[in-house]
Amino acid sequence: MSSTMIQLLVLAAIAVFLILKLRSVLGTREGFEKPPVQADTVDPLPRRGFEVIEGGPDRDITDHVPEGSDSAAALAAMKQAEPSFSVNEFLGGARGAYEMILMAFEKGEIEPIRPFVSDEVYEVFHGAVEARKEQGLTVEANFVGLRELALNEATFDTTTREAEIAVRFLGELTSVVKDATGQIVEGNATEVKRQRDVWTFQRIMGANDPNWRLVATGE
Repeated sequence: MSSTMIQLLVLAAIAVFLILKLRSVLGTREGFEKPPVQADTVDPLPRRGFEVIEGGPDRDITDHVPEGSDSAAALAAMKQAEPSFSVNEFLGGARGAYEMILMAFEKGEIEPIRPFVSDEVYEVFHGAVEARKEQGLTVEANFVGLRELALNEATFDTTTREAEIAVRFLGELTSVVKDATGQIVEGNATEVKRQRDVWTFQRIMGANDPNWRLVATGE
């Protein structure tokens, strides 16, 4: 046997020995093996719990009346009866209504405001205007602005859905009263006077008619 053949046999024997040694150390992949863990079977990390805090005070209400007051409860009930109701929007409308109604009364032109006042209030206004006419008096007035506008009180009847909101006004205007000859008998055309009023507006919440009506006046 040549020396080359002997070397090949020796190398082959060494290779077989190394293979058998590795199998005894590493084992084989025959038989049952635990499958590899799939990514989608790993338990997710625990999520941090959180608490949803609902609501809090309704600033549209608590900006105008004390939280927890009867008026606040009445305004909240109005919103439940008519979700689109807004106290801020109501007060904006009350501002315009005050100027319109007050100036109509001062000038004696109250027929246009009839849809916005109750029959009782209209009769009072009408009586005062007629009394001025009988005396030959006329009023010239100019609305300057509002120094104060605030919600005074609110009530709501859950049975009839009737809402009432009283509003405090402090208006500024100029006015003079003239007699039949045009002479000023009261007031000063350049003097701004302040007028305090508490007006109560009423409406059925959820009704098709969006207008609030003036149902009472006072100071």
